[in-house]
Amino acid sequence: QVQLVQSGGGLVQAGGSLSLSCVASGRTFSDYALGWFRQAPGKEREFVATMTWNSDATYYHDSVKGRFTISRDNAKNTGYLRMNSLKPEDTAVYYCGLCDGARTCVPNYWGQGTQVAVSS
Repeated sequence: QVQLVQSGGGLVQAGGSLSLSCVASGRTFSDYALGWFRQAPGKEREFVATMTWNSDATYYHDSVKGRFTISRDNAKNTGYLRMNSLKPEDTAVYYCGLCDGARTCVPNYWGQGTQVAVSS
């Protein structure tokens, strides 16, 4: 079993930046690909970015390419999402997840979610 605890997020003006963290415990973080997802009010949860267990490949939703950066530090059992040039449409609850593969990430484990709100 893996527990994921998220931190970061908050309220920012459009054009600003935020960072999210996701700390894993319970099993080996490096056994899994890392994913970030988000769910806006009234919408389904969607993929944002994923990264392979060894950081050699990343995948991004088209809407965040060039603005968001996923990263991980396996020594610290921590995943990150750096979000730059934020837009109001990025407003959502963001979730980290650990999955078996990065290309098609269906998380086995989820973080608790953290709110990101971007004002115009």
